[in-house]
Amino acid sequence: MLEIALNREDPWPQGDWDALAERAARAAIGRTPHGELLTAAAAIELSVRLASDEEVRTLNAQYRHKDKATNVLSFPMIQPDLIETISQNSDDGEVLLGDIVLAHGVCTAEAAERGISVEDHATHLMVHGVLHLLGYDHIEDGEADAMEEIERQALGTLGIADPYLVRED
Repeated sequence: MLEIALNREDPWPQGDWDALAERAARAAIGRTPHGELLTAAAAIELSVRLASDEEVRTLNAQYRHKDKATNVLSFPMIQPDLIETISQNSDDGEVLLGDIVLAHGVCTAEAAERGISVEDHATHLMVHGVLHLLGYDHIEDGEADAMEEIERQALGTLGIADPYLVRED
């Protein structure tokens, strides 16, 4: 069973962010070999924080040594090689998969640049963040291609266009 704890701070507007985060997480997890987490007896928890650019900049500086805001940060709580066993090996029936933090200003600016809604872009960033929690990365080209394909599939099921369709040279 998947449980999402969402926390929204100003300047993020009111909206049904809980439902959006739930759909994004389910779509992402469901397109991976870890899809069984969606129906596991254990409570698979993740948190999503809709934060200010300043908060994300501070976290990015503290944990990644990059003193700037970025669109999304992910903080996995489970090692990738242990994810397959978490639903069977949880002592208390609850497993914290990790935390995702989105920066409002960066997300809003990127959505405007792409000509899409903030909600659609935030959904993409949440899908991307969930995949990081599951151990996916995009450092190497092959890893990036695999991660992007899962993102395309997940977003497609949500009716959101391929975010990688137009590439800058």
